Amino acid sequence: MASSRATKIDRLAETAGRSPTGGTGSGVEPDPSGGVEGVSLAVSAWRRLRRNPLFLVGATIIGLFVLLALLAPLLAQHDPGLRMLEEQVSNARNEIPPPQPGHPLGGDQYGRDLLSRVLLGSQQTLMVALLATIIGLGGGLVLGTLAGAFGGWVDTFVMRVVDVMLSIPSLLLAVSIGALFAQQTQFSVILAVAIVQIPIFARLLRGTMLSVRESDHVLAARALGVKRGAIVFRHILPNSLGPVIVQSTLVLAIAILDAAALSFLGLGAADDSIPEWGQMLGNAQDYFDSQPHLAFWPAACIIVVALGFTLVGESLREALDPRQRR
Repeated sequence: MASSRATKIDRLAETAGRSPTGGTGSGVEPDPSGGVEGVSLAVSAWRRLRRNPLFLVGATIIGLFVLLALLAPLLAQHDPGLRMLEEQVSNARNEIPPPQPGHPLGGDQYGRDLLSRVLLGSQQTLMVALLATIIGLGGGLVLGTLAGAFGGWVDTFVMRVVDVMLSIPSLLLAVSIGALFAQQTQFSVILAVAIVQIPIFARLLRGTMLSVRESDHVLAARALGVKRGAIVFRHILPNSLGPVIVQSTLVLAIAILDAAALSFLGLGAADDSIPEWGQMLGNAQDYFDSQPHLAFWPAACIIVVALGFTLVGESLREALDPRQRR
């Protein structure tokens, strides 16, 4: 498993930023007048993305998710921790509050408004995914830059650490890291998910930097006597970030799924008055036979949002792949 994941990342790094003729990936598209029109990589990618229905669907899902998370405090009509329908809960008959005026989805097993919890849970899910991805991206940039810039024993040491982390299934590693904390909090979930993503970013950036390091403009800078630090931070690193940024959209989807899995397993925040979709899914497992809608709504939200980020990430990868230009 480790070798397959590492091989996939290395293959992505090798092809990133290369044109079929060995250039750096600038787009050349037909001109209506009969010639060719040279355009930048970003412009060429955008022209392909706006014609890609999968990208449009994914971008719409992400846009609605972000808008929902931002407006959740205004859309939620009730306090997600207030047990206002508790008198309608019957543990003996396994009954919970049904949909009723003011509570379109009814209540949960504690009499709390389900719709308000689903809406406000989007905020926690977005926060966990974004912070985990940002931390993982930052750690991966540091390790990848060290390995790609210095080479030698630094590269060997960093890559062996990365290989060890990649050899462990991501969810198992996240669970192991989360279990190390004495008290389970939202921060422990964020840190566990972020650490799992660091080796992916590090290996991808290192491979891309090794590819860019042999390009013509870098060789010319070396011939002119430019210092290594300037070459790395002005020429190699900026031209190596494209695949890493694309990968971050895919990692957002993985972060949402991993964070939900940790919360489902009880490694999330202990206080369930602040809802999170994975936590809601875990709390509903005892009622799945009789009240499946308690699990359906958070599970459906997790699946749809993760699908949106996956569609956008895959579309970006295809649009920036020079081998697929026409």
